[in-house]
Amino acid sequence: MTQWTAEQCTKAQLAGLEALVGLTNKAVEGFEKVMELNLQTMKATMAQTREGAMKALSVQNPQELVGLQIELFRPAADNVLAYRRQLQDILSATRAQFEKVVEVQYTTSKGQLQGLLDSAVSNAPSGSTAPLAAWQEAVKATTTLYESMQMTAKQAVEVAENSFNTAAAVASKAARHGAAQASPSAAK
Repeated sequence: MTQWTAEQCTKAQLAGLEALVGLTNKAVEGFEKVMELNLQTMKATMAQTREGAMKALSVQNPQELVGLQIELFRPAADNVLAYRRQLQDILSATRAQFEKVVEVQYTTSKGQLQGLLDSAVSNAPSGSTAPLAAWQEAVKATTTLYESMQMTAKQAVEVAENSFNTAAAVASKAARHGAAQASPSAAK
């Protein structure tokens, strides 16, 4: 049976380390983007809050106050939806980068393991091929299970994202509709 050389083991360990460093860098980049988005959102919210407070201080009667609340509600709802979209874009991009690195590592490792098994089977002494063939079948079954689970997880993420997008769209439409209905009554 062929065994890995020290050089092959070192190469495999270095590849794993490089993948880990790459994933860590992608995670840090994603975290930085989320932090930047949060800072921008906080600054914009503080400015809008200040502007709204200044307008509220100049209100003369309750009808003007209701109108001001409606006026301020619309951009706030839009800002929440824009923030959610941007956050989802950042998270999706980071997840896609992770998936790409994991897929490359998986494919490489799968090829190396298959090569090792094939080499072991072809160099095995007579009579020992049956256990090695069983091992090959177990590896194939595990690979098939992993790939099936991976596909199911991707589909679940897609369904969750679509459901979230639909719920956000419905909430946005309802908020706009409610604000539009409240505007005429505030003018009375």
